[in-house]
Amino acid sequence: MATNRVPTVPSSTTGLSRYLADVRKFPMLEPDEEFMLAKRWKEHGDTDAAHQLVTSHLRLVAKIAMGYRGYGLPVGEVISEGNVGLMQAVKKFEPDKGFRLATYAMWWIRASIQEYVLRSWSLVKMGTTAAQKKLFFNLRRAKSKLQALDDGDLKPDQVKKIAEQLGVSETDVVSMNRRLGGDSSLNAPLKADDATGEWQDWLTDDGPTQEEMLADSEELEHRRNYLANALEILNDRERAIFEARRLKESPKTLEQLSQVFGVSRERIRQIEVRAFEKVQDAVQEAAQAAEAGGASAGEA
Repeated sequence: MATNRVPTVPSSTTGLSRYLADVRKFPMLEPDEEFMLAKRWKEHGDTDAAHQLVTSHLRLVAKIAMGYRGYGLPVGEVISEGNVGLMQAVKKFEPDKGFRLATYAMWWIRASIQEYVLRSWSLVKMGTTAAQKKLFFNLRRAKSKLQALDDGDLKPDQVKKIAEQLGVSETDVVSMNRRLGGDSSLNAPLKADDATGEWQDWLTDDGPTQEEMLADSEELEHRRNYLANALEILNDRERAIFEARRLKESPKTLEQLSQVFGVSRERIRQIEVRAFEKVQDAVQEAAQAAEAGGASAGEA
């Protein structure tokens, strides 16, 4: 897919304004025109058609990316990740199904951005649940509906209501709120004028039992082994980029890695995506093989 003509994604506020002005220059596509371009790309591999599909939707990526500014991450990086999702959407788009590319692409764009946000916040480890991810991205909206303050701990009734709405535990709500809003003292009173109780008195231990902890520990060890083995299939450059972007507590930026390897940021991103797909496939195959082996042993 031709991507070298896509405007360089910004790294500063000034660059962002210029970038937004640039993407507005690309014309929006009429339904018939979009359909024909998608058919040319799908059936004939026409990279010029794919380029037009991508550039005509760059403003959609920017609009979606702006909704993730509250996580303290560089807007340019967020837009870059959204562009990756857009390109994946164009690659997989089926024009004959009758819906517009924007409707299909927004899901890929959001998924790519959310993966980046979670990775950057070091929240996604191998055992993170879908419910916790949902909580991460919906907590601010839930707080806004309850007119809860952005700073400080939530009130017990607010915590309970949010937990019920999002299908998570109350402890998860308290913990995630502190991650997003900064640390607060457990010795703080439940209310500013209340000297009868503190937050630590209200919190309950919803943690796993020792048996559950042992099982989780064994499962985590298995997954670590799967990941270690999967990394062996990568070449040296793929592995270095994958580890720097996906496994470090403080991930390297695309710009930093492009300087290290002497290639463009887009090339670094392509290598990262390819390496991730290889590792993901290898881990899934290992897990399925282990599950099949366990089932066979059980039947014996």
